[in-house]
Amino acid sequence: MGIKYSIVDGSEKMNIDEVIRLLRMTYWADKCSTLQIEKSMQNSSCYGVRLDDNKKLVGFARVISDYATTYYLCDVIIDTAYQHMGLGTALVSYIESLPEYAGLRGILITRDAHDLYRRYGYEVLNDRVMVKALNC
Repeated sequence: MGIKYSIVDGSEKMNIDEVIRLLRMTYWADKCSTLQIEKSMQNSSCYGVRLDDNKKLVGFARVISDYATTYYLCDVIIDTAYQHMGLGTALVSYIESLPEYAGLRGILITRDAHDLYRRYGYEVLNDRVMVKALNC
């Protein structure tokens, strides 16, 4: 018997303080301001993982898309206390199954969990990916 959880679809169903707590656990958004995080959520489709027993948000991800050609999967984080329980797989699987992203080019920039993302067709393309660093 595994951990009981539900997927949350929509930033309006999440508490910003819970999202900030999760993003503070990351190397890529730990220094972002509350305003930057709020704006990023307002301009993205947001998804989360909430525990059924205590309603705690333990996972978060955002998607930015034009819904015609490309989507960018970003800020995927599972609370460190709940990692390696299948919650990250559940969250990414949910997002990848949504019809609005079907057939679109997915972009993801991460140094972590490459095996997880490979299951959904992502490949590491070091020779072609260009990134301008975020200032936060």
